[in-house]
Amino acid sequence: MRCYWDEEDVWFYFEVDADGWVTRQVELQGPALTPIAAASLAEWQQAHEAGRLDEYDSRFRITAELPVSEWEGHDPGQLTSEEFEEIWRAARRQIASRPS
Repeated sequence: MRCYWDEEDVWFYFEVDADGWVTRQVELQGPALTPIAAASLAEWQQAHEAGRLDEYDSRFRITAELPVSEWEGHDPGQLTSEEFEEIWRAARRQIASRPS
């Protein structure tokens, strides 16, 4: 799904599991749709276990911490898995290519 937050001019793209938890999240900001986040819950958990959480957070950020059933004030639009994958790959490529 995707949502737009006009106060920050950010598009949020979410991959959600069957229980409503965000498994991957992309954030694109401004008219150029600059990637500012491309986080994976599984990667975040691995980084946490490996003691590299600060490094992961500073580069890719974090996924939403509440299941979507607890969100208020969002009117999400639906995406296909192919649409999400395309956005995910492009955002990850751009973020990964930036100097750390």
